[in-house]
Amino acid sequence: MGKLNNQQWRVVIASFLGWALDAFDFFILVFTLPAIAATFGVKVPEVAYAIFLTLATRFIGAFIFGRLGDKYGRKPILMLDIVLYSILGASAALAPSLAAFLVLRALFGVAMGGEWGLGSSLAMESIPPETRGFVSGVLQCGYPTGFLLASVVFGLFYHAHLFGYLIDWRGMFLFSLLPALLVVFIRSAVPESEAFEQAAKSSAPKPGMIETLSANWGISVYLIVLMLAFNLFSHGTQDLYPVFLEKQHKFSHGTVSWLLIIANLGAIAGGLAFGAWSEKIGRANAITIASLIALPAIPLWAYGSTPLMLAIGAFIMQVGVQGAWGVVPAHLNELAPGPVRATLPGFVYQIGNFLASYNAPYQAKLAEAPGHSYGYALALVAGVVAIVLAVLIRFTPESRGKAISVAQ
Repeated sequence: MGKLNNQQWRVVIASFLGWALDAFDFFILVFTLPAIAATFGVKVPEVAYAIFLTLATRFIGAFIFGRLGDKYGRKPILMLDIVLYSILGASAALAPSLAAFLVLRALFGVAMGGEWGLGSSLAMESIPPETRGFVSGVLQCGYPTGFLLASVVFGLFYHAHLFGYLIDWRGMFLFSLLPALLVVFIRSAVPESEAFEQAAKSSAPKPGMIETLSANWGISVYLIVLMLAFNLFSHGTQDLYPVFLEKQHKFSHGTVSWLLIIANLGAIAGGLAFGAWSEKIGRANAITIASLIALPAIPLWAYGSTPLMLAIGAFIMQVGVQGAWGVVPAHLNELAPGPVRATLPGFVYQIGNFLASYNAPYQAKLAEAPGHSYGYALALVAGVVAIVLAVLIRFTPESRGKAISVAQ
């Protein structure tokens, strides 16, 4: 692996933190679903529509902020996006009704959808080609790191007293204001993508998005289908797992927090390992192996009867899930045409999210149907999608080591 200089490390750290804190804001919701449902006098599946709306609107943000990033630069639009998702994430604490809460989470989804494409394009355009697999794993580990941070904050502060105030679910959402501080670091320490700056100085005509997508429609459609499978793999194994632990196993908040911390440590280990390994064995091979690792974890992860069994299963499951995801930032950016690199990877990612967005309400309704359980709903989605993803990725073009520029 080539060496990153200090400037390149700052870009990677900023992109990693942007995605981690974005995910932190998202996962605050999954810990508080039962409490929100109790406040508004509804059942968990009705509040789970907030997850659906957050995921369903992310493609809008990916397109809007991606186009702005392709036109005005990755750095300034990334800063704008982080401020917006922080403010919108915290605003959920003020929701007077379930309807207002759902609207605010939908708007948060728009802002959340812009971060991944901007951060990944900024990083991938700023580093040596031989480091992409490693950096890809680092970037994607931002997502489980955000989940881990949410787990820690939930375990430490939920129903605790802080400055004489009892922190309920509304207080948890106020932590979403903290990511806005990252903008200070990006503003002072992170340079713009050199590839973007070189393209901005060029007088050569640049093809528009429609022209570029028309010339690459086949790979665009394939990537949307691929990201549908990827998003079902992650959200189908993560979003309702806290509810599963709390409602089906009746675990305390502390036990739920620790189990999810262990799961996310597995996710971070998997993302780093498979991202780096993909540089040696190829992107498709790394994703295939990681996907199949999830299958033997299902019995312990969904049907374990003790915290220890569930912890082992959750660790292995997330090694597989985020191991596969750890390859995605490099793979999508290597396949994306240069003129739309801030737009296309994030856009196909979030279109996949949109198509997978009904998963949480579906799993919740399936789990609460007579004769079923949350363990059954989780196992069904995880098992089917792991196999589908392992097969689907075999049709992908291998992209390892491909040259990246904005003009290509």
